[in-house]
Amino acid sequence: MLFDKRQKLQLPEQSQCLPGRTEALEIENTHYVFGTPLEMTDTELEKAYFAMGCFWGAERKYWQIPGVRSTSVGYSGGYTPNPTYEEVCSGLTGHTEIVQVYYDPKIVSYTELLKVFWESHDPTQGMKQGNDVGTQYRSAIYCTTPQQLAQAESSKSEFQNSLDKAGFSSITSEIKMLVHFYYAETYHQQYLAKNPRGYCGLKSVGVEFASTN
Repeated sequence: MLFDKRQKLQLPEQSQCLPGRTEALEIENTHYVFGTPLEMTDTELEKAYFAMGCFWGAERKYWQIPGVRSTSVGYSGGYTPNPTYEEVCSGLTGHTEIVQVYYDPKIVSYTELLKVFWESHDPTQGMKQGNDVGTQYRSAIYCTTPQQLAQAESSKSEFQNSLDKAGFSSITSEIKMLVHFYYAETYHQQYLAKNPRGYCGLKSVGVEFASTN
């Protein structure tokens, strides 16, 4: 199916999206840095999902945080089931590139993970992040519990106040409940650990997130 740059800046309707596939992509289930499974079964851990543009650098941000037990990259927020990277890049899946984070809430709080999210990218850019242009680079927080959703919405208001004082525009980040997370191909997982000189498009706006929660 043909697409152009304008299509990549607009989220497609479900009827416009690629059909995808019923079976999940085959990936290696071992974290390259931690040696832990990508899919954790420890019931003491909680999950969080963050999209900040290209998922390579975003994942590295989170695996460096004490208390994070596993990370992985994938696709979420759209309609196409089990998409490939090429399909997501077409703009015809509705998905964004996202990081799945397993964390121990006894060591690191969800608020601390939100702080990393807000301070590590520019959440005002809409369907792009820096030079990366397209719906798959949009900023998003997808939540797994009503408590996460409330915290994420509150953090957005707090950070918007800080952005207003610094002269930035309105936050465009999506905040909603997670519907589905699809793992990206193995070569994307922990990419910057495997390729230390690889591309990282993360760029902070230089505004501190000072939560009152």
